Amino acid sequence: MTMSPRVRKLALAVHLTVSVGWLGAVVAYLALDLTVATTDDPELVRGAWIAMGTIALSAIVPLAVASLVTGLVMALGTKWGLFRHWWVLISFVLTVLATLVLLSETTLISSMAAMAAIPATPDDALLSSQPTLPHSIGGLVVLFLVQVLNVYKPQGLTPYGWRKLQEQRRILRGKSRGDDPLQAPSENVS
Repeated sequence: MTMSPRVRKLALAVHLTVSVGWLGAVVAYLALDLTVATTDDPELVRGAWIAMGTIALSAIVPLAVASLVTGLVMALGTKWGLFRHWWVLISFVLTVLATLVLLSETTLISSMAAMAAIPATPDDALLSSQPTLPHSIGGLVVLFLVQVLNVYKPQGLTPYGWRKLQEQRRILRGKSRGDDPLQAPSENVS
């Protein structure tokens, strides 16, 4: 099933918006994460954790889920398909993995944000908190890789995509010879 051109353009606009929004929200989160990793000011760390919690739960998670859903809609509703081209399949798998890692990290982020929001939390506890830099940097790299794959669309069919292409070619060859590809060939009885 393919989408009409008008629906496809709308779906693409929504997908690009939420995907780039996800990337931008991760950049904002990373700036705060770097603050947690590099400052000795407990109030700055407190504010950074609170903001990281807000960004993660209010922006990154919804944008990640929206990107995953709209990417699936784009894959299933266009000629690219989900399993036909390696770049689509790899992009989808990376998006799923990034979303799963994000969802697993939200527990830590939420608890650190909640702890930072309590004024009685000791400065030492805030300053000894571990930033989530490996995940935020890794997430940014993965999202950038997905963007590159989606812009360049490197060639390469999956085995499933190759079989589908061969089936389409056989059908087209049959139509050009006047054969009905849906009927079994008749035998000549002489």
